[in-house]
Amino acid sequence: MDISFQLYSARNATPWEGVVKTLADLGYTQVEGFGGNFEDAAGFRSLLDQNGLSMPSGHFSVDMLENDPEKALDIAKALGITRIYCPYLDESERPSDAAGWAAFAARLEVIGERMRAGGVAFGWHNHDFEFVACDDGTLPMQVILDGAPNIDWEADIAWIIRGGADPFEWISANKDRITAAHVKDIAPAGECADEDGWSDVGHGTVDWAALMTALKQAGVDLFVMEHDNPSDATRFATRSIEALRQM
Repeated sequence: MDISFQLYSARNATPWEGVVKTLADLGYTQVEGFGGNFEDAAGFRSLLDQNGLSMPSGHFSVDMLENDPEKALDIAKALGITRIYCPYLDESERPSDAAGWAAFAARLEVIGERMRAGGVAFGWHNHDFEFVACDDGTLPMQVILDGAPNIDWEADIAWIIRGGADPFEWISANKDRITAAHVKDIAPAGECADEDGWSDVGHGTVDWAALMTALKQAGVDLFVMEHDNPSDATRFATRSIEALRQM
């Protein structure tokens, strides 16, 4: 199985030349890009090619996707990205009710149309806030899926759990929408405080063996290793790919 690595996890372990070589040596075959990799897209593509890695997916801000979609498509073409995911909405911009989330979903649907017309798939990447009900009972993630029916979903499983939801239920209910998954683990309570409570995959509380089975059965074919704040990115990359192989 090809295993991807979200390069945001190694943002504090640069230079990128060393990061990319380490990932290739460990057996990763793919990476997922983010804004920090897009400044010199052609140069970064050359670095990936030299190490036998590809970048099938990337995270692009809603600002760029709405206000400069051609730039996003140019970056994607240069890097070989075929799946663009919008990863986040700042807290100050998050709606507080059903109408607001429905309007945001409509914006994502428009972005999706533009991206698909440009030859790439488009989807939303969740955090925890999409699973926390608004005061009016609105569940943002469901509104996004319903209000943007043609976009994909990159499911960040650990964030679903942190949002208080059952990932197995969401996977089962959205088999036709989930096209990628972030493979991330949650440390036992009270541990890894310096890493925001995250752990290396296979060393935390998330049942990744069962989740990998559920995701594969749902047709997911892109698995992206991620840790939001590792104290040692090489340790995380090494232990995580070893654990996933054992599963």
